[in-house]
Formats: sequence, structure tokens, C-alpha cells
Amino acid sequence: QGKMWAYTVGFTVLPHVGGFLGWFINRKEIPAWYEKLKKPSWCPSRKIFPFAWTVLYTGMGYASYLIWNDLGGCSSKAVVPLGLYGAQLALNWAWPPVFFGARNLKMALIDVLCLDGLAIGTVCSWYRINKVATLLMLPYLGWLAMATCLTIRIWKDNPEQKPAKSE
Repeated sequence: QGKMWAYTVGFTVLPHVGGFLGWFINRKEIPAWYEKLKKPSWCPSRKIFPFAWTVLYTGMGYASYLIWNDLGGCSSKAVVPLGLYGAQLALNWAWPPVFFGARNLKMALIDVLCLDGLAIGTVCSWYRINKVATLLMLPYLGWLAMATCLTIRIWKDNPEQKPAKSE
């Protein structure tokens, strides 16, 4: 019982680690490149993103703890539900370096579409295990839907420049 708080904190903080690293590594690309992209009128303000991701990562991290706890830790029953969660988290963390770092809009779109599938799979696998954990993931799914639509629009409205052919 004494260690349970450490597990709770660890699972809750884990998503923030990759999110923070993604921001830290790509922070200079945001004003230099992202601000110049054509974006739809409904694109959220840059100021909203840190707050939104703090709430979303905290909710999903705590939800993963609930699933882990309900399944008795790293048991064979936890492989699929936590495996899906880990896979979607990895794609979530991969998106900023692909989008901002590599400036590869097409790969960022592919990443977010795969992320959507894994996040939906995660929520579906969690439904029978813990309803609270499932509910904690719903804001994340909503945000991902908006992020996916935004990525599609940015990809469509900002054609990637082809390198000039050397003769």
C-alpha cells in the first residue's frame, strides 16, 4: 500500500515526459516555421496547447494506472490493453519531431491517423476493465479528432516544396 502512491505518480507523470521532450526539442521551430503555415480559422491559439496537453496527459496517465492496477500489474491480462496504450503514446510522442522537427506534414498525418486507431483501440480494450479509465480518455479522443482534422487541413493547405532538380 505504501508504494501505491509511487505507481500512481509514475503512471500519471509518464506521458508528460515525452510531451515535454517533444516540446523542448522542437520549441524553436514553432515561431520559426509553424507560425508561417496556413492554418484554418478554427486552429486553437498556441497558448492553449500547453494547458490542454497537461490536462490530457494527466488524465491518460492516471487512467493507465487504473488499468494497470485493476489487471494486477504487468500480468498477461495487461499485455494488450497496456500494449495498445504504450503504442499510441509512442506515436503521440513521435508526432512533434515529425511535424515540427522534420517538417514532414505527410508523415505527421500518417502518424496521427495511426495514433487515432491505436487510441480508439486502447479505449475499447479498457471499457470492460475500468469505466473511469475509459471516461478519462474521452477528452483525449476529442482532442485527437481536432488534431487530426487540423493536421489534414495544414497538410492540404501547405503543399510541401519539392527540392529543385540540379542539372
